[in-house]
Amino acid sequence: MSKKILIIEDEEALVKNLELALKDDFEVKSSQLGKEGLKLVSKFQPDLILLDIMLPDTTGSDILQELKKKKETELIPVIVLTNLADSQTVSNILAAGGRDYLVKADWSIQDIVSKIKESLE
Repeated sequence: MSKKILIIEDEEALVKNLELALKDDFEVKSSQLGKEGLKLVSKFQPDLILLDIMLPDTTGSDILQELKKKKETELIPVIVLTNLADSQTVSNILAAGGRDYLVKADWSIQDIVSKIKESLE
């Protein structure tokens, strides 16, 4: 059975590229809105979540806190994908339970896929 990846990201081109790169190895679902993504977590039960910090309806930080508060979602690894690279944001995300923090501009799609596979080993 293939592992499930949930992408919560509002940058449509990035989502499409990630879906293409992941679809052969994983079952992938995505949401461009944080609150919708949070609902999808319960239904889809992903093995890993890729989470953007800047979302149209909420912040990735708020979503991460919600996930870590609930027993059924607290252990799901969350890789944060963002363009915010300031050290305070990075420390806040990692302190809140984020597994990894990737600055979009520094990572290719293939690098992100490798990071996902590494996190699920």
